[in-house]
Amino acid sequence: MLLLIKKSLSKEGMIMARVIGFEFSSQEPEKAAAFYENVFNWKIAEPKWDYWAVTTGEQTDPGIDGGISKGPHDFPHGTRIQIEVDSIDEAILKAKANGAMIVREKMEFNDFYLAYLVDPVGVSFGLVQQKNR
Repeated sequence: MLLLIKKSLSKEGMIMARVIGFEFSSQEPEKAAAFYENVFNWKIAEPKWDYWAVTTGEQTDPGIDGGISKGPHDFPHGTRIQIEVDSIDEAILKAKANGAMIVREKMEFNDFYLAYLVDPVGVSFGLVQQKNR
């Protein structure tokens, strides 16, 4: 995931949440990793927690990095964006109040928290909160 994120303010002066990555879910993540590496020349890291980190270009170039995961039963294949928020707990509460469904409650990893939600029209996405910010 991108570690250097520039925070932007909305017209109302509120910090806007940024899309910081993508995640491809697959039942054959090794095959998917080989495909994207061969077709787009992306750098695919060794897996960690059934997740292959993907680098799509130089950090100085526009764009985002992401990953390929072993798709769980509730999202066996597809694409999700990852949205960075300052407070994952607040974002989850706001999302629920606005009709989102929580697919995976907040999970803790070494450097970040992650949760998966589905918006009111069925689009799946992830929320990320970095621990060191």
